[in-house]
Amino acid sequence: MPADPLHRAGTAQRSTTSQPPSGSGASAIEVRRSTRRRRTVSAYREGDRTVVLIPARMSEAEEQRWVNVMLDKLAAQESKRALGDAELAERARRLSEQYFAGRARPASVRWVTNQNTRWGSCTPSEGSIRLSHRLQGMPEYVVDYVLVHELAHLLVPGHGPRFWELLEAYPRTERARGYLEGVVAAERLPHVPGARGESPIG
Repeated sequence: MPADPLHRAGTAQRSTTSQPPSGSGASAIEVRRSTRRRRTVSAYREGDRTVVLIPARMSEAEEQRWVNVMLDKLAAQESKRALGDAELAERARRLSEQYFAGRARPASVRWVTNQNTRWGSCTPSEGSIRLSHRLQGMPEYVVDYVLVHELAHLLVPGHGPRFWELLEAYPRTERARGYLEGVVAAERLPHVPGARGESPIG
């Protein structure tokens, strides 16, 4: 399997393998530390594992943080390639079965390009769900969160206590909300360019 463009070769000093967080899409994570790598982190898929390349000097806490960041980047790339309207509708159906026993039944689920201030919207009377095209390229668990949020509106139109009780069924709600809040915050900051496929570190 050819190396993902996120991969840049380096001299490995130490390698560790662990199980990934739930929903990461890989069966194992291998972290390779390199003495030649100074200020970048990169990652790529290798079969059923994810390889993350980090500087040798990085602490264990920094390693864990950057592993999560790079898993999100890879998942975002894969999500952007995979989901069209038909796949989105099928995904919504599966999520309804998983979290709402199939009770939320949208008549239509599709991407739209005219929602720049909202991630998603729902018209319960029509059973229609629309997701902003800005979500394309974000990690699957984030897209799933927005889908679950809108599916819940088919059952409870407002944002009262019952609505939030329904949404608690999705286990990655807080992480997804944090990701979206980070995107909004980042959009207000000046763009800092970096090498393609790599993330600079401080």
